Amino acid sequence: MPPRLPPPHRVDVAIGLGGLLGGLLLMGLGLRGGVYLGELSPITLPQWSTVTALVAMAVAELLRRVAPGTALALGTAALAVDLCGGSLIATVLMYTDLVYAAVLYGPASLARRLPPACVATTVVATVVPLALLRTPESLFIGLVTALLTFAPAGTGAIVRNHQEAAEAARLEAERTALLAELDRREAVVAERGRMARELHDRVAGHLSAIAIHSTAAQSLGDAAATDQALTVIRENSVLGLAEMRRLIELLRDADGEPEPTAAPTLDALDALVERARSDATSVSGLKFTLRDDRPSGGAALPAPVELAAYRIVQESLTNTLKHAAPGEVTVRLAQHADGPPEGGVLQGGVLEVGVTSPYDTRPGDTHPGPRAPGSGMGLIGMRERVSLLGGTLEAGPHTGPSGAVWRVRAVLPLDGKGAMTR
Repeated sequence: MPPRLPPPHRVDVAIGLGGLLGGLLLMGLGLRGGVYLGELSPITLPQWSTVTALVAMAVAELLRRVAPGTALALGTAALAVDLCGGSLIATVLMYTDLVYAAVLYGPASLARRLPPACVATTVVATVVPLALLRTPESLFIGLVTALLTFAPAGTGAIVRNHQEAAEAARLEAERTALLAELDRREAVVAERGRMARELHDRVAGHLSAIAIHSTAAQSLGDAAATDQALTVIRENSVLGLAEMRRLIELLRDADGEPEPTAAPTLDALDALVERARSDATSVSGLKFTLRDDRPSGGAALPAPVELAAYRIVQESLTNTLKHAAPGEVTVRLAQHADGPPEGGVLQGGVLEVGVTSPYDTRPGDTHPGPRAPGSGMGLIGMRERVSLLGGTLEAGPHTGPSGAVWRVRAVLPLDGKGAMTR
């Protein structure tokens, strides 16, 4: 069963009805013969054929938008009948509209092929009458054919091209807006992740130290040790509060220009390790060592790499205070020109950051719990920082020369191809 055509557009109904009434009025006034084939017509049809052609052309106008190809075929047949019976100008004008509509509303194949076909028809209508009649007046037949076919087809092609260009521009604008929205959402997510990492790295260490020393202060019977623990608690409270204020100011001044703060670098690792020693006064048996095996006098490292390395060491030392067994905690830095010895070659060199701490492997109830509660976000933040720089991170138990240790090892490329991170 063939598909059912949609109802004609109201504009097409108005065009068809107006053309039909106009043609009947012209016939009533005796204004026929607008275009007539004359001697070239092999037959001469009666006057009623003109009315038949007019009605068929009006019906074709109803299909100009819903079925342009069918409308053009019906209109072409009606025009041939009209020209053989003494044409009406209303019928001829409606045919030009059908040609225009076929190019404008028809499928792409019809819109592409119809203008060249109109050109070919115009050439034939010019050459053949001139060869048969051999009179200058016969050239008017070609001119009339061009006005009936090529002119409306060319106009339809121009309008269609403009509409397609406008639609393409609209789609491109929508695509650009969609990409902009996706970029905005991605930027919001990235900024939230950055702020979460900064909040955790800057404040979590101080809060962990407060939790550890407050627990120690409750359990110690020595007044001097209690005073020392309270001193550490106060120092970390003040520092944590200062960091929170800086972050809040940064968030509140997002639309302005907040005062820039210096990002920590590897030169501050000595102070970081010293603070870890101070925070570990309530944890018996922990010793901290910093080994910087980088070549002396080397070029400065990229700022994102230094910041990521500092934050990794900072988080590792915080976790050491919460989980490590008594023993030596070692922070080691090394720089390799072509990648770490056991790793693949990375062009531009890499910075290797390692933190090892004693790891208690005793099973069951004898295994001590953490000295301060943790959220598990520290390891996630370290992985995010390393991933943004295109590096690798290993964190877990490791068997070394001195026994079982917990090792954090990050390899950070120095080629600057990773994403900038804070």
